[in-house]
Amino acid sequence: MGIVVQKYGGSSVADAAGIKRVAQRIVSTKKAGHQVVVVVSAMGDTTDDLIELANEVSPLPPARELDMLLTAGERISMAVLAMAIQSVGHEARSFTGSQAGVITDAEHGRAKIIDVTPGRIQAAIDEGAIAIVAGFQGVSQTTKDITTLGRGGSDTTAVALAVALKADVCEIYSDVDGIFTADPRIEPRARKVPRISYEETLEMAAQGAKILHLRCVEYARRYDMPIHVRSSFSEKEGTWVVKAEDVAQEDSMEAAIITGVAHDRSQAKITVVGVPDKPGEAAALFRAVADAQINIDMIVQNVSAAATGRTDISFTLPSGEGQTAMTALSRIQEAVGFESLQYDDSVGKVSIVGAGMSSSPGISARFFEALSEAGVNIEMISTSEIRVSVVVAETQVEDAVNAAHATFELGSDEIEAVVYGGTGR
Repeated sequence: MGIVVQKYGGSSVADAAGIKRVAQRIVSTKKAGHQVVVVVSAMGDTTDDLIELANEVSPLPPARELDMLLTAGERISMAVLAMAIQSVGHEARSFTGSQAGVITDAEHGRAKIIDVTPGRIQAAIDEGAIAIVAGFQGVSQTTKDITTLGRGGSDTTAVALAVALKADVCEIYSDVDGIFTADPRIEPRARKVPRISYEETLEMAAQGAKILHLRCVEYARRYDMPIHVRSSFSEKEGTWVVKAEDVAQEDSMEAAIITGVAHDRSQAKITVVGVPDKPGEAAALFRAVADAQINIDMIVQNVSAAATGRTDISFTLPSGEGQTAMTALSRIQEAVGFESLQYDDSVGKVSIVGAGMSSSPGISARFFEALSEAGVNIEMISTSEIRVSVVVAETQVEDAVNAAHATFELGSDEIEAVVYGGTGR
C-alpha cells in the first residue's frame, strides 16, 4: 500500500459542489488501496479577499498578523473537506501546516521550508484515516510564529510532504488537464505534454507558466519526487514531471526541440541611465536592489560611450516591486553618480523552452525571425542552455506567443486544452 499525496488548488474547492467532487476523488484513491494525504489551498478567491480586507483596515498590515489572517483560508478548506469525506463514510483528519510538521524560517509572507516532521500525518494514515493538510503555511523554527510560503506555496507544501513521507507520487490537481505547450487562453491549439523533465518545468515556471510553483519543482527535482499534474474536473491522464532520463526512455523518437512557450505579463523594466563605466558601480546598483529583497531577472548593459565614459544598464523585475526598486536606487544616485532612472511596466516576457535546443543550431534565429514576421519588436534578450527569452511590449505578448508556437509546430490538430474552472490553478 503506497502513499499518494494529492494537492487541490483553489478552483477545485471553490464551493460546496467542488469540495464534494474532490472528496469523491480522494475516497476513490483510498478505495484503490492507497494511503492518502491531501493538501488543500484556500477556496476560490479567499486569499485575495483576505488581503483586500487587511488593506481596508490597515494601510500597511503587519507581516506577522497578515500571515495569521491568510492561513485562515486553508484552514477553512481542510476542515470542510474533512467533513465531506466523513459524510461519505471514510475517516478524515485535518491538520494545519504547523500540526503537519512544516518547519520554516522566520520570513513572513515568503517563508522557506527548513524541515518537515510529519509524525502526526504518518500516525493518522497508519490508523487508516485520510490526512487533510492546510497548504501554504508552516511554523517558524525560531519564533514559533505561523508563516506563509508565498503565493502558490501549497504546491511546495505538497511536494515537501511527499518527500518526507516517502510517497510514491505527488499529484497536483488544478482546473487544466496538465502542462501544455502554451497557455490555452492565448493559444487554443496548445498541446498537452505527456512527460516533461524537472529542468524544462523549472524554466517554464520561472518564465511565467502558472501551472506549477517554481519552488515546488526545485524541491521535487532535489529529491527525485515524481509530480503528476492533473485536472480535478476530469479523469484524463495528466503530465508527468520526472527526471530527464525518464523522459528520454519513454519517448520512442527523439524528443521535440522545443517543449513549450511561456509568457509573463507581470514584468517591469528599469533602466539606469549614464552609469560611470568603472569597477564597482554595477555592484553598488544591484546591492541596493538586493538589500530591498528584490529578485531581478534579465540584465543588459550597453557598450560604454567613448566620449562620456558612461553606460546604461537595464534589468527586469516583478512589476509589484518596481517602485520599491526605484526608491532604493534613487537613494544611491548621488553616491554612484548615474544620471537618471527610467521605469516601464508596459512590458512582457516571452520564452521558448526545450532541452533539445542545446544541440540544435539556429533555434534563436528561427524564434527572432518569427517575431519579426509578426511585427514584434524585441527590447531585451536572455538565454540559458534550454531557454531563449525576450522582453517585448505588453501589447505584443499574445502575438509573440502565437508566432513562436506556430514556428516550432507545437500545436495540436484539435483543441485539447480545457480550462474547467477558469483560472488555470
